Amino acid sequence: MNIHIKNGRLIDPSNKIDAQQDVFIAGRRIAAIGTAPPGFVAEHVIDAGGLIVMPGLVDVAARLREPGYEYKATLESEMTAAVAGGITSLSCPPDTDPPLDEPGLVEMLKHRARLLNQARVFPIGALTYGLKGEELTEMIELTDAGCKAFSQADAPLTDTRVLMRAMQYAATFGYRVWLRPQDSFLARNGVAHDGEVSTRLGLPPIPVVAETIALSTMLQLARETGVTLHICRISSAAGVEMVRAAKREGLAVTCDVSMNHVHLTEIDIGFFDANCHLVPPLRSQRDKEALRAGLLDGTIDAVCSNHSPVDDDAKQLPFAEAEAGATGLELLLPLVLKWAEQEKVPLLDALSRVTIKPAQLLGQKMGHLSVGAHADICIFNPKASWKVEPSALKSQGKNTPFNGYEMQGRVRYTLLDGQIVYQA
Repeated sequence: MNIHIKNGRLIDPSNKIDAQQDVFIAGRRIAAIGTAPPGFVAEHVIDAGGLIVMPGLVDVAARLREPGYEYKATLESEMTAAVAGGITSLSCPPDTDPPLDEPGLVEMLKHRARLLNQARVFPIGALTYGLKGEELTEMIELTDAGCKAFSQADAPLTDTRVLMRAMQYAATFGYRVWLRPQDSFLARNGVAHDGEVSTRLGLPPIPVVAETIALSTMLQLARETGVTLHICRISSAAGVEMVRAAKREGLAVTCDVSMNHVHLTEIDIGFFDANCHLVPPLRSQRDKEALRAGLLDGTIDAVCSNHSPVDDDAKQLPFAEAEAGATGLELLLPLVLKWAEQEKVPLLDALSRVTIKPAQLLGQKMGHLSVGAHADICIFNPKASWKVEPSALKSQGKNTPFNGYEMQGRVRYTLLDGQIVYQA
């Protein structure tokens, strides 16, 4: 279908465009920007007056809960939530049931996603079989099946010899390794940041050193093996500084941060609000400020939703017993806009953290609106305000620490491959 998007403010961080320009779509691709190509006849016109037109968002951490956890969420419900949030591409961690350690499982997931045709799904393969940290998976076969990187998700890999072998193997073939830094012994049974709040509430703590010790090991092994390493969900000021130093040294290391940690701290736990039981835990105000500074100076490459839908029964328990996780796909864009407004970051720069930069982490040529690119587009109203009400969320997981918050910015249209897959 030929689509003409007119009168919108086009923001494309990859091409450094922030101007009122029309977009012309022919078939599945961007046919032209600004002026219609010769002979172009629009079959559908979208008037984007007062709206912002940008590349579809790319989310590097979204648990879709299939296979194995359909009682928490289904692929269909979470893909619907993704496009409602303007997200057209997402990667899912391998901690499904069974884990994504066999090509058949990866192919099945991709096939199911293609049938739904709402957003692109890029699976992250398991680094070890069953995520047990013992035997390396067949990375070549998993890559052929569609995996874009390899990870342990939140499962510990305590045997550093196995981790080094995994990195060596991945480095040999140019594969990416994604790891979340947390020492499983120091974090054992912990549910909250080791600080004033956990002490006052009597909650088992997770100290910052649990992150930095694990991160130090990962960086040392990356230095030794030459692997391309991505640090998932950095959460502390000390962790940010370690990544900053590694980048200065020239290591092939990148990192992301959860949007929750950009806006919230341990104080938000309040009186045992289980919606704030997250992985990693919400940390101190100083840590939050360091994360924001890391985003500003480029130490942190991308912001993700860390979408982890949880069923109500698992959340309606005492804080320490409640399952960690929160829904986030529909909140990613407004929370990035909120950060940009608070820090006075130009939208061109802010939106790069959820478009071209996460696309680069996945090694994918998307997250931009260049002529000839896939027409994956998000059109949103930056002035529309709305209140977060769990019952109105498309995700099957209704639990969010932002329940009741006022948000600015609402998606009006989402296009995937030149097709309108969401319209509000």
